[in-house]
Amino acid sequence: MIRHLPLVLGVVLAIFVTTSSVLFTVDQRQYAIVFQLGEVKEVIKEPGMSLKWPMIQNVRYFDRRILTLDTTEPERFLTAEKKPVLVDSFVKWRIADVNQYYISVGGDEMLARIRLSQTVNSGLREEFGRRTVHDVVSGARDRIMSDVQRRADTDARQIGVEIVDVRLKRVDLPQEVSEAVYRRMETERKRVANELRSQGAAEAERIRADADKQREVIIAEAYRDAQKIKGEGDAKAAAIYARAFGVNPDFYAFYRSLEAYRLSFSSRSDLLVVDPSSEFFKYLKSGAKAGGR
Repeated sequence: MIRHLPLVLGVVLAIFVTTSSVLFTVDQRQYAIVFQLGEVKEVIKEPGMSLKWPMIQNVRYFDRRILTLDTTEPERFLTAEKKPVLVDSFVKWRIADVNQYYISVGGDEMLARIRLSQTVNSGLREEFGRRTVHDVVSGARDRIMSDVQRRADTDARQIGVEIVDVRLKRVDLPQEVSEAVYRRMETERKRVANELRSQGAAEAERIRADADKQREVIIAEAYRDAQKIKGEGDAKAAAIYARAFGVNPDFYAFYRSLEAYRLSFSSRSDLLVVDPSSEFFKYLKSGAKAGGR
C-alpha cells in the first residue's frame, strides 16, 4: 500500500488539476465571458458553477455592481451669462450588456471611465451653458442632473453601460466672481433694508398721527362730558337753592349773608372798605340790636 502511495497522490493531483481547469465559479457580483481561442464563446450572467474546456477556453470576469465615477478636481463651466462656475460631480454606473462592453472598450474599465467622463462633462457643459448662475446654484439643479443622466445614459448604452445616476455634489463660484456677487448681494440687501426702514418710518408716523388724533378726540369728548356733568350739577344746585329760597326766603338770605361774612373775614389781616350803612351789614346790625334789647 505504501509502495502505491505516490501513484495515488499523483492520480489525486491530476484529478484536482483537471477539475480546477474544467470547472469555474461565477460570483453573484460578477459577469463572466468564456473565450475560445480568443473569441467570445459564451456570456454567463447568472451566478453558479460552469464548465469550460481546458487549454482552449479561458474565462474573464467583469464587475456587475454599481460603480462610482468621481471627479478628482472641480470642473469649470460657463453659464448663460458667461459666468464661470466650479462643479464637483459624480456618476453611478454599471455594466448592462457585458458582451457589448467587451466589444466597445475591450472590457477595460479605465477606457469606460474615460468615455463616461467625456460624455457627462459634455452634457454638463451644455446644460450649464443654457442656464443662469441662480438656476445652477439653487433653482434648477434637479433638472440639470436628470437631463444629463438621461442623455449620458443614451450614449453609454452604445458601450454596454447604464448610467444609474448623475449627481452634483457642489456648485461654487470662483473667488473673483464670488466677491462681485457678494458685493452685489450686499448692495441689494442694503437697498431692501433702506426701503423697509422708510416704510417703517412712514408707518410709525401714521400710527403716531392716528394716536394723536385719538388723544385729541378722547380729551375733547372727556371735556364735553365734564362740562355736561358740571352743567347738570350746577342746574341741580340752582334748583336746590331755588327750592330752599322758595320755602323760606328770609332764612336763605340770612344763610347767604353768613357765607359772605365767612368768606370776607377769613383772615385777621383782611381789610374791607364798605359803607357801614350798606346792606352788607344788615344782619350784623340786627344782631347787635337784638343783643342790646
